Amino acid sequence: MLKTILLLSPVYVTLFWCIVLNTQGDNYSVPKSFLGKFMFFCFIVYFSHFLYFSNLENAYCCIDPIYQFASLLVYPLYYIYFRLLTVDSKFSFKKHFVYLLPSTILFILYSIAVFFTPQEEYKAFLFGEIQHTLNHLSYLEIISFLIRIVFLIQVILTVIGNFRLIKKYGHKAAQYYSDIEDSSISKVRLLNYTLIITALSSFILGMLGRGFFISEITYLSAASVIFSSMLYIIGWLGNKQKSLNPAYETDNVTETQQKLEELSLNRQNELINKIDYLFNDRKIYLNSSLTILDVARLTGTNRTYVSSLINHHFHQNFSAFVNNYRLKELEEKILFNPEYSNSVLAETCGFGSVDSMKRAIATRHKLTLQEFKSQVLLKKVV
Repeated sequence: MLKTILLLSPVYVTLFWCIVLNTQGDNYSVPKSFLGKFMFFCFIVYFSHFLYFSNLENAYCCIDPIYQFASLLVYPLYYIYFRLLTVDSKFSFKKHFVYLLPSTILFILYSIAVFFTPQEEYKAFLFGEIQHTLNHLSYLEIISFLIRIVFLIQVILTVIGNFRLIKKYGHKAAQYYSDIEDSSISKVRLLNYTLIITALSSFILGMLGRGFFISEITYLSAASVIFSSMLYIIGWLGNKQKSLNPAYETDNVTETQQKLEELSLNRQNELINKIDYLFNDRKIYLNSSLTILDVARLTGTNRTYVSSLINHHFHQNFSAFVNNYRLKELEEKILFNPEYSNSVLAETCGFGSVDSMKRAIATRHKLTLQEFKSQVLLKKVV
C-alpha cells in the first residue's frame, strides 16, 4: 500500500498541474499553458514508473516507447518554456522543433528496434534478463545507451540555456511591470534551481537503474518525495510567474538610445511633463496592475520611448520609478492614518500585496515594514 502511494505521488502532482495550467480562464498566458504541456509529459513519465515498479509488465511493455519519448522531451520542453518567458511570444512548431528533433529521432529508432524484437526477448531486456548474444537486442541496447547520453546532454544544455536567458532578459520585467513582485526574477531563478535538483535526481536514478529501486522501499521513498516536491514547486512557481520580457524585444541598448534620439528635445520635454502629470496629479501609480504599456497609451507614444525617458531622465527603471511614488503615498498614509492595517495600506497605495509593499521598502530603504513605519512616525514627532 505504501509503495503504491509513493509511486502515485508524482503522478497526482503532475496531473494536478497539467489540469490547472491548461485551464487558466482569465489568467491565461502562453508560458503557463506550455508549462501545462510539460507537466503532461512528466505525467506520462511517472505513470510509466508506476507501471514498472508495480510489476505490471505487460502494461509497461505497451507504454515503454512512449515513456522513452516523454523522458527525452521534458527537458527540451522546459527550455522552450523559458524561451516563452523571455524571448518568444508563442510556441511555433517550425521554430522550436529543432529542440525536439533529437528526441524524435531517438524515439523513432527505439520504436523500430522494439518492433523487430520478439515480445518475450523485449520483456527480458526491459526487466533485467538481457541476452547479449542477440543482434537485435544489442541494437536496442545501443539505442538505450544513446538515449541516456542524449538525456544527460539535454539536462546540461537546458540548465545552462535557462540561466543565459534569465541573465539576458531578466531585467526586462522591471521595465514593464510596476508590481515589484512581477518584476522580480527570484521566482524564475528558483524555477531553474528546482530543475537542477530534479535533473540531478533523474541522472542518479538513471545511473543506478530502475532495478535498484524495486526492492528498496527506502530509496524509492526518497526518490518519490524529491520528484513530487520539486515538480509541485515548479508548478506552483510557474503558475505565479509572469513573462520576464513581455514585449519580446532584443536587448539592444544602442538601438534604445537611437530611438530616444529620434525625439526632438521639445517632444521629450512634452512627454516628461505628461508623465509628471499622470503620476503627480492623476496618481496612476495607485493602479497595482499598471504596466508601461498603460503609460505609453496615456502619453500617446510607444513603450520604448517611455522606458528610455524614464531611464535617462529619472535614472530608474520603470518598476523603481512607480514604486517610489507608491512609497511616498505610503508615508503620507502612515502619517495621517496610522491606524490602517498593512493590507489596507498596500491596497490604498497601489501595491499588489503586502509582500510587494514589504519588498519595495526593503529594496528602496533597506528596512522592514515595521522599521519603515517607525521611521516615518518619528519624523511626525520631530
